Amino acid sequence: MSNTVSTDVKIHRFKAMASPCALHLPADHPHWQEVADAIEAEVRRIEQKYSRYRDDSVLSQINQNAGQQTSLDGETTALLGYARECFRQSEGLFDISSGILRQAWNFREPALPESERLSPLLRRIGLERIRLEDNLLLMPPDMELDLGGIGKEYAADAAAGVARRLGVTWGIIDLGGDLQVIGPRPDPQGSAPWMLGVRHPRIPEKAIASLPVAQGGMATSGDYERFFELDGQRYCHLLNPQTGFPVSHWASVTVVAPTCLLAGTLSSIAMLKEASAEHWLREQEVPALMIRPDLSLISF
Repeated sequence: MSNTVSTDVKIHRFKAMASPCALHLPADHPHWQEVADAIEAEVRRIEQKYSRYRDDSVLSQINQNAGQQTSLDGETTALLGYARECFRQSEGLFDISSGILRQAWNFREPALPESERLSPLLRRIGLERIRLEDNLLLMPPDMELDLGGIGKEYAADAAAGVARRLGVTWGIIDLGGDLQVIGPRPDPQGSAPWMLGVRHPRIPEKAIASLPVAQGGMATSGDYERFFELDGQRYCHLLNPQTGFPVSHWASVTVVAPTCLLAGTLSSIAMLKEASAEHWLREQEVPALMIRPDLSLISF
């Protein structure tokens, strides 16, 4: 995030979900540290609940129980229901069962996977194969779910909810670049939007542009987080679940939406839609900044 932070803002930093996190909160809140600690605790609760790295997480238990009916709590049912709707709206491109493709790709080495390795994994993907009704989930025994594509964004929204319940009326939740703006920043004229930096997809420590956001979520999906280059072609970690291969049409897509979760899923789906993304994203009627690999920009 790129913003001129004034003295009325105090920042609480921590690391969660494998990302640097920062809470930009009003410095004059009478219980500032307690509020910051409560917000951080909510982020860590969600991380522990849905981490694929923890054997005791709800997500790991769901995957371990594949092939059998699993009873879910309300929060998990709602999150999986949202993911299933994203799957439908994206015509199968946004698929939380496609995380197993990481078994075929190693982005630390410039090498393409053998088709013999990729094909069996593709057959295990397809969220249309799950049944989710009345807090009960049944998925095929060969399926594995991964909430990495929505976890941080969901946590940013939940963290902002905690902040508001504790009396915070403005500030920013920043979870590794997934942002939720609680409210506009104070200004001598009343209030003003935050100018939020959009990461340069080829110089990630710099901003290529900034967008005004007074309230709501902003998220970016791009080809620069994990990638390798081979024979002049960039291969990134954003994989099409229908082909098993990385997308390449956009360098990044940034979306502003009422929630960080919606912004994140819209930006990810746009990356996955490749050439048809601009038309589709305009239909969603949300502000967006799309950057091509040649660094030309499209904004609306």
